[in-house]
Amino acid sequence: MITVARLRLGPLLRYVDGRTATVWVEADRPCTAEVRCADGAGGSARTFQVAGHHYALVPVTGLSPGTETAYEVTLDGGTVWPLPGSPFPPSTLRTPPDDREDVRVTFGSCRWAAPPAGEHDPVGPDALDALAARMAADPAAERPDVLLLLGDQVYADEVSKATRRWLAARRDLSEPPGDEVADYEEYTHLYYESWLDPEVRWLLSTVPSCMVFDDHDVIDDWNTSASWLAEMRATPWWGERVRSGLMSYWVYQHLGNLPPADLERDELYAAVRATPDGTEELRAFAARADTDPAAVRWSYRRDFGRVRLLMIDTRAARVLAEDRRAMLDPDEARWLREQALDGAYDHLLIGTSLPWLLPHLIHDAEGWNAALCRGERGARWARFGEDLRRRADLEHWAAFPASFTALTELIAEAGSGADAPATVLVLSGDVHHAYVAEPAWPEGPAPDARVLQLTCSPVHNSIPASIRVGFRFGWSRAGRALGRLFARHGRLAPAGVRWRRTGGPWFGNQLMTLTMRGRDAELRLEQARRGRGLTTTASRKI
Repeated sequence: MITVARLRLGPLLRYVDGRTATVWVEADRPCTAEVRCADGAGGSARTFQVAGHHYALVPVTGLSPGTETAYEVTLDGGTVWPLPGSPFPPSTLRTPPDDREDVRVTFGSCRWAAPPAGEHDPVGPDALDALAARMAADPAAERPDVLLLLGDQVYADEVSKATRRWLAARRDLSEPPGDEVADYEEYTHLYYESWLDPEVRWLLSTVPSCMVFDDHDVIDDWNTSASWLAEMRATPWWGERVRSGLMSYWVYQHLGNLPPADLERDELYAAVRATPDGTEELRAFAARADTDPAAVRWSYRRDFGRVRLLMIDTRAARVLAEDRRAMLDPDEARWLREQALDGAYDHLLIGTSLPWLLPHLIHDAEGWNAALCRGERGARWARFGEDLRRRADLEHWAAFPASFTALTELIAEAGSGADAPATVLVLSGDVHHAYVAEPAWPEGPAPDARVLQLTCSPVHNSIPASIRVGFRFGWSRAGRALGRLFARHGRLAPAGVRWRRTGGPWFGNQLMTLTMRGRDAELRLEQARRGRGLTTTASRKI
């Protein structure tokens, strides 16, 4: 009996430039995946296997700059996309012109899986669903050139009720890690639950995307400190959890971030495709990435005309020893500096899941906590500081003072000089609200570029009252005064940069869009409202 290969997940449109693209798919068996475009362009790839699952990243060639073409996906010659009876418009590949001046980037983070149809949504409408619905209703309307997903694409440690039931049918949840994911198979379930949502599935098939992980993609507080990591490694379940998290991230998110030329040079990608089952090759890579983070680079660069995006890994690249604590290991920091200072561009976007500039109280509290943890006030304070760090999630750039200073100095350098860009924009998520912060350099010359911290979160998650109160207070004069007390107790050196909030805080499920035209830029914040789709909350020129 001849069986037909079926599409399990995807397609996801990932990399796109003027002449090439990549499309990611998961099939239910080994097969050849092909992308066929209406204008004759296309490409094909044989699936590779990881842990019994079959994937392909199809390189599409023959595209023409400045065009839009519908495409279909076939597996072993049988059409599997678009889905029969789909209510959505055809998925298309839209390529930029060679002389592109306009770049539109939509970003956000923290998307908890949409619940199954009929189940009450406990966290409100999904901003990605709302974006998809608007685009589907008017395919000719404005759409992002790229979607930046800045972390927590899946929640390995906070699963939905439906996933909890699925886990309970698979294993005993009274054994660690309980109702959190334990292995690669369970990670695949998270991606199915999240990316099979009909609106999001169509959206990701027709808008290119760039992704990076944050802590919940593996576990809350991932790599918060050396002592935390030692405790986790002492548990019987952590090794499989972190390896599976990194393996699934490589397959589902990281591969699609890379241009086709980089994929061709990627030794791991070649090794996984060259064997009937690439599980052990990928498992060995994930183990090395966990035990020797400096051996692996998850950060990457993308250029969109004269807009440069540097997406930074702020989780796996950390140095956790208290006397050398850093957000980025030395090689990663050198890479970031080289990419930021390489050539000329009009706008520099620094994608970091964790905000660089926080409310002043929180910034000072994190610096104070870091000082306690490295022993500035003695062993008892250090123990208190470590406990507080974990309870309060004190692990942003401010919690790595040397890295905060280095990033601040790099931003000033990249934004200065005759070839300075018009803007340097730090794009972040994580903190379940949105705001705009603008820095100033009181000591020494200010950068020529306009520098802003743009934070947007969540896409689809809860915003507890404690977060609303805490962040509002953190920006207040009273909060700033309290922060100065923390700074004095921790004997903190001045930050070298000052900043003020110039927008927000905004609370809700939301997305922020940057539109850059030549050296001009503007931003728009939109929130998902029940029954009203996306509504504009704030809009301004930069």
